Amino acid sequence: MKRRNPSDPASGGARAAERAESKARPRGGRRIFVLDTNVLMHDPTCIFRFEEHDVYLPMVVLEELDAHKKGLSEASRNVRQVSRFLDDMMRGATKEEIDRGLPLPAGFSGNHGKRPCSGRLYFQTRPPSGAPPALQVAGNDNAILAQTLALQRDLPDSTVILVSKDINLRIKAAVLGVHVEDYYSDKTLEDSDVLYGGMSELPADFWERHGQDMRSWKEGERTFYEITGPSVRQWQSNQGLYESGEQGIEGIVRRLDGERAVIELLRDHRNERHGIWGITARNREQNFALNLLMDPQIDFVSVLGPAGTGKTLLTLAAGLMQTLELNRFAEIIMTRVTIPLGEDIGFLPGTEEEKMEPWMGALMDNLEVLTGSQEGGNWGRAATQDLLRNRIKIRSLNFMRGRTFLNRFVILDEAQNLTPKQMKALITRAGPGTKLVCLGNVAQIDTPYLTETTSGLTYVVNRFRGWPHSGHVTLVRGERSRLADFASDML
Repeated sequence: MKRRNPSDPASGGARAAERAESKARPRGGRRIFVLDTNVLMHDPTCIFRFEEHDVYLPMVVLEELDAHKKGLSEASRNVRQVSRFLDDMMRGATKEEIDRGLPLPAGFSGNHGKRPCSGRLYFQTRPPSGAPPALQVAGNDNAILAQTLALQRDLPDSTVILVSKDINLRIKAAVLGVHVEDYYSDKTLEDSDVLYGGMSELPADFWERHGQDMRSWKEGERTFYEITGPSVRQWQSNQGLYESGEQGIEGIVRRLDGERAVIELLRDHRNERHGIWGITARNREQNFALNLLMDPQIDFVSVLGPAGTGKTLLTLAAGLMQTLELNRFAEIIMTRVTIPLGEDIGFLPGTEEEKMEPWMGALMDNLEVLTGSQEGGNWGRAATQDLLRNRIKIRSLNFMRGRTFLNRFVILDEAQNLTPKQMKALITRAGPGTKLVCLGNVAQIDTPYLTETTSGLTYVVNRFRGWPHSGHVTLVRGERSRLADFASDML
């Protein structure tokens, strides 16, 4: 049967036939999603993420997109990308084909874990009629609501859903009886609480079920175990494993092959003999983080955790050890997003590095800790700090496009404030011999429109999970001070 245009009422016979077809379909059948402008500005690929359902764009949405197309912000770039998508879909289409609905491309590869889109894209071709008095006041939100109500009247057997990230618009829609939803399809995980932690505890009966065919061997100072059993299928490459007892093992998964895995015992950096630049781990998670940071076979490490858990200090100590002592890297590069916590203080004078220094207070604070125990008094500490400053470069993310880092230890601090696109642009700068470490806390996001589940940090943790050359750990225990620990728990 030929599909009709939802913006144009069908004849009585056609409408009766479609009513019968709609009643025959289950409740979860094809629906019509009306998209607000902010959804398109948030995710330019959203029109492809509704699987087999139809998408409807009111004319006022196109006008708002045109008003926001100029500028260098992320929202302006997204608007221009939406316009390119629409232009590609409409290229060569006639007026009759546009009225019947443009088929959404089924080959879109962005629906991770979802079915490919197979619906149609419709545009508003006639003004809404019969709007309630509350919506007769001029305004773009009122125009979108009036058009959605008109669709509900014209298509009584279809489910019309307004999708918007504007809370106030969703409130007005609910008051008027419009089915409205937030946009969730860009979330990499359903809930930040189930984000991959990087470590898991072995059950009490683990060795009874998996110890029969176990074999072990040593390679230099490294100890390996080959284990076979059903629990292996739930593990990931470079995942940390531990037993809760004092004498329990702590290991890392090195190889996976079905129900067979090779585990390497971790080096105990809580022992001062294995300290890193004078720093020792204070808990199990910090010990695992130092093992990942010091491993030359791991190119990408993500470290999450609340304030005071030691993310920056551990990473900087590992970077200095491998740069100055082991000569694995030529220098340390540290960068972060410049999002102010309060009011912006305006432009900063000086060179790129001088402009970035106010944002790098965490670097300076941790350098004081790492150089505070150096011998030689004040002169010796000053000389050490000058040496370290020559090997640590502070760079701005604004100038990363087109660069390639060779044999560098790159630290990305406050990574939770990056979008997935910015995160991809930075990680693809890594050249041969470079190690990149992402630090952050998804509970401290300062970037507008980013949440715990849409942050670029959550994005890379989810996508790099299981890659043999990446590792992740979530630090849980604060080691800064009792005041900071209490504030993290109670505030």
